[in-house]
Amino acid sequence: MPYRLVNGWICDMTDITAPQPFDLPDVSGLVIGVLGGTGEQGRGLAHRLSAAGHRVVIGSRSAERAAAVAAEIAEGVTGADNADCAAASDIVIVAVPYDGHRELLASLVSELEGKIVVDCVNPLGFDKQGAFHLAVEEGSAAQQAAAVLPGSRVVGAFHHVSAVLLLDDSIATIDTDILVLGDDREATDIVQALAARIPGMRGIYAGRLRNAGQVEGMTANLISMNRRYKAHAGLRITDV
Repeated sequence: MPYRLVNGWICDMTDITAPQPFDLPDVSGLVIGVLGGTGEQGRGLAHRLSAAGHRVVIGSRSAERAAAVAAEIAEGVTGADNADCAAASDIVIVAVPYDGHRELLASLVSELEGKIVVDCVNPLGFDKQGAFHLAVEEGSAAQQAAAVLPGSRVVGAFHHVSAVLLLDDSIATIDTDILVLGDDREATDIVQALAARIPGMRGIYAGRLRNAGQVEGMTANLISMNRRYKAHAGLRITDV
């Protein structure tokens, strides 16, 4: 029976046609849209993905505001209103505050039809004791996106990466893993590959979309860590 070494493992060649976990597609030519691209998280992701060679379109309610912020991020980043941003992009990252999440996506159902939508929204509340996770009727912001956008391929990712690090040009690599969740294998592979375009990052498959709630909620724990230790902590997954 033939065998082959694949990613450090000796594999039976009869199974070699099955998708391998580290075999990711080439995503270098994809246009990336960022809804909420004028906020810190959106600007940071737009900055890093533009630096990685992607054409990036940031979206806002105001096309003029989006264009002004895009000009500050990098040459080649453009701005548009949310609908035009969604329509012009191959992959759309949602980086808006949770309180406007459902309403925004509901207004873009047709523009996002058939597209990969990457939801990095964290439903969080804040009080004197710090950050805490908010209950979401659908289970998570990502599941809410999937319910609102039944014709889109919704993936959860980029929940735990610090906007401060993304925006700091003195930091060449961001050494963190991006947990990627979704029900569409091709879509999660594409988003894993997109995360890996940013130096230092890895995209790690972390389960189906039904598991997004605890991943979003973990952001509250990271905020608590960062406040205590005056850091910008992310996550690293061992033995993968």
